Amino acid sequence: MLYDKKSDNELVAAYMNDDKQAFEVLLSRHKNKVYNYILSLVKDKALADDIFQDTHIKIVNTLRNGTYRDEGKYIQWVMRIAHNLVIDHFRRSQRFPTVRTDENFDIFDVLGNSEESIEQKIIREQINDDVKKLIRQLPEEQRKVLIMRHYSNMSFKDIAEKTDVSINTALGRMRYALINLRRMAEEKTTLLHM
Repeated sequence: MLYDKKSDNELVAAYMNDDKQAFEVLLSRHKNKVYNYILSLVKDKALADDIFQDTHIKIVNTLRNGTYRDEGKYIQWVMRIAHNLVIDHFRRSQRFPTVRTDENFDIFDVLGNSEESIEQKIIREQINDDVKKLIRQLPEEQRKVLIMRHYSNMSFKDIAEKTDVSINTALGRMRYALINLRRMAEEKTTLLHM
């Protein structure tokens, strides 16, 4: 079998039929592109090595489990896995920040910054209440799209299906909702400063 002449999807199919060499060809075919993409995001060689390794573990597990959907877009799928693993890394590092210490380090400086003060909590709650009041003033079709997108985390495709409109219409309604919210917020700010 001439592996170099095979498409990515043919190699995936061969690997799923226990042809280990097919996966080796896939790996070597795309490793530079995937690795360089990860490295460009994380800017750390050791971390890029780890995420690259995790990417390929996830690929192998998905292929072995038979959950890979062959849509003719193998490399895009691989890049999406790599991208998601990078995002996961950044989310974890924000949740568990590393603290560099020196002779001027004081643990209470870090502890004090991580908790929200009562003042910050009141301000955040007031802002949330103000935004909710502004959202209630939007036309119903704009309000629905904005709530589905930001509070229910729905994709525009799902919003379009749920509201029985085209994706472009859903996008347009979202755009006008944001424009109207911005305008109402500016008007409210202007009134407060008069």
